[in-house]
Amino acid sequence: MTRQRWVDEGLRVLAEEGAPGVRIDRVAARLGLSKGSFFHHFDGIAGYRRALLEHWENTAVRELGDGAPQPLLEDLAARVGALVDLRMEAAVRAWAFQDAEAAAAQERVDLARLAALESVWSQIIDDPSRAHTAALLPHLLMIGACVALPATSRADLESVFSLLAELIPAVPPTQVADPPPSSGSARG
Repeated sequence: MTRQRWVDEGLRVLAEEGAPGVRIDRVAARLGLSKGSFFHHFDGIAGYRRALLEHWENTAVRELGDGAPQPLLEDLAARVGALVDLRMEAAVRAWAFQDAEAAAAQERVDLARLAALESVWSQIIDDPSRAHTAALLPHLLMIGACVALPATSRADLESVFSLLAELIPAVPPTQVADPPPSSGSARG
């Protein structure tokens, strides 16, 4: 099961040091294995990084559930710490700015998460457009928490999601008002 050890250690390095830290020599030293062992399992650094992204993506999507009805927001708030590793999220998001494969994996995960959140919100909000907008709130909150400095603690993030779940029933539907006249309107 050495291949899995390489993947697991590579993911730890990714979370700790970012994509630049994922180097064959560094991971081999941490594992106490040779570069020959690496090449027995992977065809090179590109294949290794692809394997890391595939494992991360599969894990992130699997944690969303098996397609069963999504939990209500209260349940989601209680599980958020178990669902997302903020350091790994930050590392993959940073990597996605530099690498097309990482960007594609991040986009697929974000779309799956957003769909899961829309499923939760659609249990509360009848209008699909509003359910989508409401789903963006925790989604974007999570992304912000991933990149915030100082780092957001898991406890703080869980508290924020718990507060969000408490506030939901108190938020009345909004009416879209006519926009105010623009100050630069054309003169007639």
